[in-house]
Formats: sequence, C-alpha cells, structure tokens
Amino acid sequence: MRRYISGLSKATTSAAEYLPDSPYLVRVERVQYRWHAHKPYYSILFMVLEPRSQAGNRFAGQLYCTPKELWKLNWFLRDFGYDSELLERSEIDEVNLIGLSGVVKIGHSFVNGSSILNLDGFAPTAQWQQISAGVEGSTRGSEVG
Repeated sequence: MRRYISGLSKATTSAAEYLPDSPYLVRVERVQYRWHAHKPYYSILFMVLEPRSQAGNRFAGQLYCTPKELWKLNWFLRDFGYDSELLERSEIDEVNLIGLSGVVKIGHSFVNGSSILNLDGFAPTAQWQQISAGVEGSTRGSEVG
C-alpha cells in the first residue's frame, strides 16, 4: 500500500503548499471512510487541476456522515457527478468516486492555534470558467483599489 504525504520530499515547507481560500477545479484522488462513534466521515484527497499556478497541489478534506451534515455530502456527490442511481439508493461506492472532478471552495479556520481546512462549497466542473472569471475579476478589483 502506498500513501502520499504532502511535502515529505521537501526539506522545508514551500509557500505553494499553502492553498489560499479560493475555489479550485479538482479531481478526487483517494476516498476513505473513517468510522467514529459520534462523527463518521469520508476523508477525501483532492488534486488541484486549476488554476494553473496551483495545479498538481493536493489537499485533504473531510465530509461528515452525521444526519446533520448529510446535506453537504449530498451536495458534493451531486456536483461531482456521482452515479445518480447509487445516490438514489443511498449507496456510496468509494471506487466510483475516484477520478470525479468538480469545483471546491476551500477556506481555513483556526481552532486552538491550528489551521483547519474547510470544504465550504461545491460546483460542477462545467461552472469552472464562470467561477474562475469571477474570482479573477474580484482579485483585479482589489488590486486596483
């Protein structure tokens, strides 16, 4: 079994490893169900496809499977094009998730001095051009002001 550990081959942490809060076009690289008595979740490893400046970077996120958080898992599955027949039967096949792509908006929060990566939103791949144009426009606007 092989595991990818981000930054292992580098002596120091580079600025490219920290992804700023923004939307990214990503592909699912790995999915793993993690059982926890109170908060079971899926751990998902994403690879960034766009923007080009961040392409190839990976980040991991968690989607909880508690009744209160199922809406977010459902949102992710629908926007990433998960098999609708399996979704209707309330089944998740981890193998079918690998290779799916879509847009993820990430954000960071700080808890007890540690940075936590949050999956704040999702969108289908087809919306990437529109989303990325909006992000570039808002960035240009803030640079000018």
